[in-house]
Amino acid sequence: MATKDQRRRQLAREKFARQQQRRAEQHGRTRRRTVVLAAGLAVVLAAGAAVYASVGLSGDGREDAAAPDPSATSKAPDPCRKPAPGEPGTRQWKKEPALSVDRSAGYTMELRTTCGEIEVALDAAKAPHTVNSFNFLAGRGYFDHTRCHRLTEGSIFVLQCGDPKGTGEGGPGYTVPDENLKDSRLKGGVYPAGTVAMANRYQAGTGKGRDTGGSQFFLVYRDSQLPPDYTPFGRITGGTDVLKKIADAGAAPPDGNDNTAPNATVVIDKAVVRRS
Repeated sequence: MATKDQRRRQLAREKFARQQQRRAEQHGRTRRRTVVLAAGLAVVLAAGAAVYASVGLSGDGREDAAAPDPSATSKAPDPCRKPAPGEPGTRQWKKEPALSVDRSAGYTMELRTTCGEIEVALDAAKAPHTVNSFNFLAGRGYFDHTRCHRLTEGSIFVLQCGDPKGTGEGGPGYTVPDENLKDSRLKGGVYPAGTVAMANRYQAGTGKGRDTGGSQFFLVYRDSQLPPDYTPFGRITGGTDVLKKIADAGAAPPDGNDNTAPNATVVIDKAVVRRS
């Protein structure tokens, strides 16, 4: 007989499957939307069939079938300060910028957020197109004043940022190829805590949506079960306490785009990429 904990996990898996079905239907209506975990977390239902869930998981952090309780997710105190004056940019580019980063050099991305500074060591050797794009966009203020629009708390533990629209649909107008998907650190279908990776529109069920990364990225604050479909291009070297503060504040219930926004006001006041 299944234990109570096993039953809760089974119900959560079934809920993930239903969420994926709804997102698949929505994808047909909004093709521009960037889904962080379009392939998502592989889970096995009672019948033994594998299904995949996208990043818009339950915002209450519980592995059960109950809908998020707004009273439990909306009252967490905001640990962050007010954003600096300014608005996200709207500029678009028709094609990926010419590759200009030095693959043999080290690069660092500094995210100055309303919650504190997060530092990321970028891997230009293994993900040159991605790092080159971030260097290009940061240099043009693309990430400045953008809100991190999604925080996930159930099985997948990530903070998603990089969309000037703040809806999960924004991007720079061009895409970059998937890179570094065979990184040795992605073992056993796990993106380890501290990983910084790209969002994309890849759908494992159809095999479509490769090479669709744009500007949206996610920071992994706890080991997360994910298939290796999302370009890992950096690792967090400073500011893990900032991420913990954001995660501890929790997430709001899903909005119309299945985004579970962090309760914390997480805005990137300034993003800077430097050659180190």
